[in-house]
Amino acid sequence: MTQTIVHVMRHGEVHNPDGILYGRLPGFRLSDKGRAQAQTVADALADHDITAVFASPLQRAQETATPIAASHGLPIITDEELIEAGNQFEGLKVAVGDGALRQPRHWPKLRDPFTPSWGEPYLQIAHRMVGVVDIARERARGHEAVLVSHQLPVVTLRRYLEGKRLWHDPRNRQCSLASLTSLVYDGDELVDIVYSEPAGATDPLVRGA
Repeated sequence: MTQTIVHVMRHGEVHNPDGILYGRLPGFRLSDKGRAQAQTVADALADHDITAVFASPLQRAQETATPIAASHGLPIITDEELIEAGNQFEGLKVAVGDGALRQPRHWPKLRDPFTPSWGEPYLQIAHRMVGVVDIARERARGHEAVLVSHQLPVVTLRRYLEGKRLWHDPRNRQCSLASLTSLVYDGDELVDIVYSEPAGATDPLVRGA
């Protein structure tokens, strides 16, 4: 059978001096560290047989994808389905103990953590991410593809493919900045999921990612 690998990547660190959950807001670029992380991953993938690079339309994902695409002489394929999850706390500070979560007017948004009630349903995220993976796998059949997305979509995709419940404790996410969740296919069958951190480990609770 033909082996195809789809690397699903979380973007690098973002310049976010106010510490807000920036979600889908425009204008959030990579920090200097984030650009270095993106280049580190590009260097790690330089010898891989990558034939397609996809990215979320958000600036931080596009900037993360750029050195990877450049090193393989490929264009970036922008796909809206790789975008960050919708979230009603977008633009606010949401760390435990401060910001929006201390304001009673926001508490009704937390009524159902299983869907979740404050944002895009987990199942919807999973389905759109699987759709892009299928497109990338077909396009890169027999080779490798890279998809640059965001923390929650990447984690939700992995949990869906592993048959785990989609709601989870954010503190237990395995999805560092610029990490790779690599889906290994034998023909059309998913045979392995390999997680790696070419740019090093980071706190999974970094906001707005």
